[in-house]
Amino acid sequence: MSPKIFVSAQEVAERAGVSRSAVSRTFTPGASVSPETRRKVMEAADALGYHVNHLARGLMRNESGIVCLIVADLGTPFRANLIKALTDELQTAGKVAMLINTDRSDGSVDAALRQAIRYRADASIVLSGMPDKSITDLCMKNGQTLILINRDDNRPGPLRINLDDREAARTVVTAFLRAGCRQLAFANSEAGTPSLMAREHGFILAAGEQGLEVVVERFGRTGYEAGRVLAQRLLMRRERPDAVFCATDLLACGFMDAARHQFSLSIPGDLCVVGFDDIEQASWTSYDLTTFGQPIAEIARKSVSWLAAGMPDDEAREPVELHAQLVWRRSIRGA
Repeated sequence: MSPKIFVSAQEVAERAGVSRSAVSRTFTPGASVSPETRRKVMEAADALGYHVNHLARGLMRNESGIVCLIVADLGTPFRANLIKALTDELQTAGKVAMLINTDRSDGSVDAALRQAIRYRADASIVLSGMPDKSITDLCMKNGQTLILINRDDNRPGPLRINLDDREAARTVVTAFLRAGCRQLAFANSEAGTPSLMAREHGFILAAGEQGLEVVVERFGRTGYEAGRVLAQRLLMRRERPDAVFCATDLLACGFMDAARHQFSLSIPGDLCVVGFDDIEQASWTSYDLTTFGQPIAEIARKSVSWLAAGMPDDEAREPVELHAQLVWRRSIRGA
């Protein structure tokens, strides 16, 4: 005989010799129940393998406790770190994370999101990357609470958490100037996400204020191989740059390897490089990359605490702007 999958509270009550309401009070935080009744109920629950159906309880209050994480570029170290921080915070808050991968474009994303809505997910957190704005529209039409991270969806309702990417770009220009660099370049992917483009535009603007031009190259997806190609394009120019700001650390790692092994350049002797994200690889001895550390823990805390507060009022939905901290390492002179 196969084991029973679901055990009801009534079955626990009968085994423990108590009322159905006593079982409910035992598993309700803060409810009044005698120590002896609690002991009987817990022993019966353990023997039967009973677990409270929190989904059913939540639906009675019109809450499921489910939070969708809508994500692109799952394989990148930064995205993986952010997902870990968010899921840790959600679990601590008693929420259940449901992950939706938006890298595909064959209709599976829309189907997955509609399935999550059928499960009555309370909220969705849309991470930076390529998720289309139509996904945001779908979530809002179905009454979900929304959090947008590093996105430019400028609409009322969702909580928006963004980095001051332009200020970070200004800091890079200052660092390059102090290192004696004057031929500046920006290495970007073709993803065109709001955060990547804000870094690019901020860098160009800050350099222009110093009377300097920036050579911009974009290629492919935001990864290591794109960084290698970008290095080939920029370092074969007649006026080779002596400083490069890479939109992410993965791009920077590919860029640095190509600069050293294909062009025999010394970093930072011949070329200064700065990245963004402070992924684990940036601290490896082979890279020792100066970069910006995104406040991942703070992003996760602010997101989940906002959700845990219930239905925040409009004042609580003012955009949150956080700052990335420059982490000095040896890929830039004077660090």
